[in-house]
Amino acid sequence: MSDTGATAATLSPLKRALVAIETLQARLDEIERARTEPIAIVGVGCRLPGGANSPDEFWTRLRDGVDLISEVPADRWDADAYHDPEQATPGTMSSRDGGFLDQVDRFDPGFFGLSLGEAASMDPQQRLLLEVAWEALEHAGQVPAKLAGTHTDVYVGISTWDYSLLLGGAPIRGLSGTAFSIAANRLSYVFDLHGASLAVDTACSSSLVAVHLACQSLRAGTARTALAGGVNVMLWPETTAAFSQVGMLSPDGRSRTFDASANGYVRGEGAGMVVLKRLSDARADGDRVLAVIRGSAVNQDGHSNGLTAPNSVAQEAVLRAALADARIAPHRVDYVEAHGTGTTLGDPIEVRALAAALGPGRDPDHPLLLGSVKTNTGHLEAAAGITGLIKVALGLHHGEIPPHLHLRELNPHVEWDKLPLRVTTTRTAWPSPAGKRVAGVSSFGFGGTNAHIVLGDAPTDPAPTAPADQRPLRLLTVSGRSEEALRDQARRYADRLAASPTPTLAGLCHTTNARRTHFAHRAAVPVADLTAARAALTALAAGDTPDGLYRAAVPTGTRRRLAFVFPGQGGQHIDMGRELYRTEPVFRRTIDRIAELFDVHHPWRLRDVMYPAEGGVRYPIDETEYAQPTLFAIQCALAETWRSWGVRPDAVMGHSLGEYAAAWVAGVFSLETGVRLIVERGRLTQTLPPTGMMAACSASAEDVAALLDGYAGQVAIAAINGPEHTVISGEKTAVQAVLERLEEDFVLTRPLRVSYASHSPLLEPILDEFEKAITGQDFGEPQIPFMSTYRATMLRSGVCHDPAYWRQQLREPVRFLEATRALAAEGYDTFLEMGPKDTLIEMGKRCLPRGTGRWLRSLDPETGNWQTLLDSAAGLHTHGVDFDWDAFEGAAHPPVDLPTYPFQRRRCWLDPEQIRAHRLTTEDQR
Repeated sequence: MSDTGATAATLSPLKRALVAIETLQARLDEIERARTEPIAIVGVGCRLPGGANSPDEFWTRLRDGVDLISEVPADRWDADAYHDPEQATPGTMSSRDGGFLDQVDRFDPGFFGLSLGEAASMDPQQRLLLEVAWEALEHAGQVPAKLAGTHTDVYVGISTWDYSLLLGGAPIRGLSGTAFSIAANRLSYVFDLHGASLAVDTACSSSLVAVHLACQSLRAGTARTALAGGVNVMLWPETTAAFSQVGMLSPDGRSRTFDASANGYVRGEGAGMVVLKRLSDARADGDRVLAVIRGSAVNQDGHSNGLTAPNSVAQEAVLRAALADARIAPHRVDYVEAHGTGTTLGDPIEVRALAAALGPGRDPDHPLLLGSVKTNTGHLEAAAGITGLIKVALGLHHGEIPPHLHLRELNPHVEWDKLPLRVTTTRTAWPSPAGKRVAGVSSFGFGGTNAHIVLGDAPTDPAPTAPADQRPLRLLTVSGRSEEALRDQARRYADRLAASPTPTLAGLCHTTNARRTHFAHRAAVPVADLTAARAALTALAAGDTPDGLYRAAVPTGTRRRLAFVFPGQGGQHIDMGRELYRTEPVFRRTIDRIAELFDVHHPWRLRDVMYPAEGGVRYPIDETEYAQPTLFAIQCALAETWRSWGVRPDAVMGHSLGEYAAAWVAGVFSLETGVRLIVERGRLTQTLPPTGMMAACSASAEDVAALLDGYAGQVAIAAINGPEHTVISGEKTAVQAVLERLEEDFVLTRPLRVSYASHSPLLEPILDEFEKAITGQDFGEPQIPFMSTYRATMLRSGVCHDPAYWRQQLREPVRFLEATRALAAEGYDTFLEMGPKDTLIEMGKRCLPRGTGRWLRSLDPETGNWQTLLDSAAGLHTHGVDFDWDAFEGAAHPPVDLPTYPFQRRRCWLDPEQIRAHRLTTEDQR
């Protein structure tokens, strides 16, 4: 309606009703969109049989049709002692095989803030969940610390308590080590997640039900991110023996789903976890989407042939409900990952339900494809559903369906020739075009709870084109909680760069910087290409520290106190920062803004002075008229660049001219006011006759002052830059005379590149006019500590408002030595210079005791701009200074596949004698 924007008071009752209806309809449409929005799978973590300890390793084994079943490891139970081919023999098992994990007794307790004793008393299932949750978040490019305090949900499928049985059934150090609820709650506790957190036990469908609950929560808007998965570990032989005695297990230790010889399943163990977001949120966050969940459903068999007997009607119903939730027609489903336990009763029932629900309208030339991951891994029970979901998500991502194993002859109890179904026994290209692939995953609990998930491949909408990467170098970071972990991670990264496909350098560094956690043991290196990156990583893995690589350990609880220091005149040169001006947007915008403000006051253009065109006019940049505004511009642009990267100073300090940029960073005045002050300062000093001179002397201020008694009104100390570093300034003839006397005493002296005698009596003629010119300008209070090198103290309220301060700051000596020592005395330990070269660094180091304070530069005329900048960024990062890595990286990149954290595992297990020592007695429990 044309007048819907009018106020309700100006509308007739009829129009108000129409507006209300339109508003209500819009809200209902919004609710419906949210209720049906696809859920993106943005990260996967898994620990599965046969050494499939990552999504890539799992996919490779699936794709290649690898059987992941093995004989019972000797450290679980004595397979010979428990084996009996007769299934009904009490206390024995007909199979001696299973899908087992390696080193289930090992864990990295320190990584998760646990003691060895606490970790040993925990069910290994909880430990596995902690690891795969961390790995799933890393795979998603999600820094766990950024989720702290958020309403992130956790849903965990879990249904076995073997560790508790192994410990004799009594709680160890309370219930938190073995309680099902804690399996989910511990994840929320460790990661500080404030959303729903619950364990799900519906037996074999537990983890798929967990995914369903997560999807419901995300669509309802109660959470923005969710972790969902499941876990199963086989430790107690009597559990397997019980399954064997009721005829569930295959005597030959293989799940032969859909095969005529199917005789039960083989048990498996493992853990899987997915990171889920609404698709719109995943896109907004720049995440890589592996696949999407389009719909899901859960139901129950109800009263059927038996509590544990499958119900074809209920299975068909859950399929139809999931398709309805997904808004998908049955014939559009390409593939179903079947529950597929490989039993003579269960397989035919499931196939018939699939045919009834998904067969109608299907083209006979495009049958529904079937498979089951249980033929690879065995039946992971509470983790079975998440294992199948991960398989399908990876298949959608890669555009392939892995082969279904152990099928020699189709089950004769299924009328295969009359059903539009086919089992994929070979590696198969996904038959549907990208963006339209659809698959289902089924998981049925033996108590009757059924779950089905409908998935699709990631949308093919073109991602926003990232701006071309103009940086000639990137910063690569690596870290670990220990030196061993740091080196191990470097080795893993180096191996990854040797494999195909290789990531882009920008994608690699964006992932290591912005999408990984930075631990205490750190290394960083600027690199120009992947070859250099791999060489640096290889050296780091070997324990070497080649030139250009920075490494250090940041003590726990370290909070570096960073000061930005701004130099005075003398370091200016043509083309300073030109590479940054061309390639760094924040730097360029700041220079351009200052140039716009400055150019209105002068007939020449600031950028023409700084970056003259080839063959164009080259201005004498060493002259004060040009030097001061260009230095102010460079200093402000560098400071703004660092601040845009999250490197914000705790204090600022400027040397002479540098105090103006320092004051702007501290918030004392606006950029406009700063430019006006610099214009007046440069204009007035340019009017002074060129009879002045400044020189540096390698002598103390006291020794130099003793020589100036005869030169009152002609020469003065202009700066005290160190214990043995003093600058004099004044009338040229008198300064030269003082220098001759100093050189007679073998004192080294050096004239400075300036065109006037700053901080000397020669400035007296312009001071009144300067004070008058800046009176009335807008000044504010420092928003961060502002160390004055004129007063050698922090400026307090009201000082910066007084034009007299800036008058005296121009005339009186720079007390850099005292100011630097005062900063250090207040705990400032890191100093970053904002200038075109390292004018202050060597001076600053001499002001402090050897080995104290860390000094870094922003630019160096002898080195490329990015090389210098990233060298200092590497030094700051490894020193413990925080960055806003998203801002530092600029253009967003989806996370690239990199190895996850190298846990430094150790044995965490309660041996029999420890169990006896730690088991709680009845009296203890009271």
